[in-house]
Amino acid sequence: MNYVVFDLEWNQGNQVQQTEHADIPFEVIEIGAVKLNDKYVMISEFSRLIKPEVYREMHQYTSKLIHLQMEELERGRPFAEVMKDFLEWCGTEEYLFCSWGSLDLTELQRNMRYHNMTPLSDRPIPYLDVQKLFSLVYEDGKSRRSLETAVDMVQLEKDIPFHRAFSDAYYTAKLLTGIAEQKPEVLRRISFDTFHPPKTRAEEVKVQFDTYVKYISREFDSKAEAFADREVSSSKCYLCHKNLRKKIRWFSPNSKHYYCLARCDKHGYLKGKLRIHKSESGKLFAVKITKLITEEEAERLKERCDNAKKMQKYKNSAN
Repeated sequence: MNYVVFDLEWNQGNQVQQTEHADIPFEVIEIGAVKLNDKYVMISEFSRLIKPEVYREMHQYTSKLIHLQMEELERGRPFAEVMKDFLEWCGTEEYLFCSWGSLDLTELQRNMRYHNMTPLSDRPIPYLDVQKLFSLVYEDGKSRRSLETAVDMVQLEKDIPFHRAFSDAYYTAKLLTGIAEQKPEVLRRISFDTFHPPKTRAEEVKVQFDTYVKYISREFDSKAEAFADREVSSSKCYLCHKNLRKKIRWFSPNSKHYYCLARCDKHGYLKGKLRIHKSESGKLFAVKITKLITEEEAERLKERCDNAKKMQKYKNSAN
């Protein structure tokens, strides 16, 4: 399998323009990519400028960051043509997209939809988030560094400038190669782009990693409907596959994330973490993580639940 490490540069409009073009808040103006083989050796390169069609003036922030002028972009080619070239360059052999962070694949698909192109997929796309993998190997797994900071941390040679699509793809590929050499098992930590969530139960994503399980649900019309779904709300031990009764039912300390606690007699405490996302269609879908935790972590979760109840009780009395 090959690895397509890609990066995008995009432009944006002012507040009024972005309101007018809410379906494409960021217009891709450059695609750069490096292809690695299964030995993580660079075997091909791709770099193209794209002629803008939506935002015809360079945003001040974009111009300062990537050092591109609109005159240069006017010599580029239309997005649909460049995207077609890019997909042909990706090839017919099996490949996995890789990027620094989680935004590029979403924005690429949003631009494709705007230009009425055939979608890359009609469901979640697996990819490698190299920024996340870097944190798992070199830091705490939670922090997220800029690309240049990561390059400095591992003392890679800076032989081409940053903040252009090809150069950032090049450095991302270098970091991915280093990660593969140092800790290849971390490459099993696949991420999923959910620009197109699952549409049916059969398409739902369930993936078991070394220390947790990830589940991406199909779409629902409401949050209540999502939590009423057995697969969304249930707790199950991913080691013995036993359905568990909850010690703490789903609660939310911040109206964004929901947590629950269950206990397996054989393997101990399991924490569920769930977030409801809005899809491009306006419907809702759930992303749930279930992982084993220590008794001390379970006690902290109980305290967090108690604090959330107290806060809710205070809000209710204030109203």
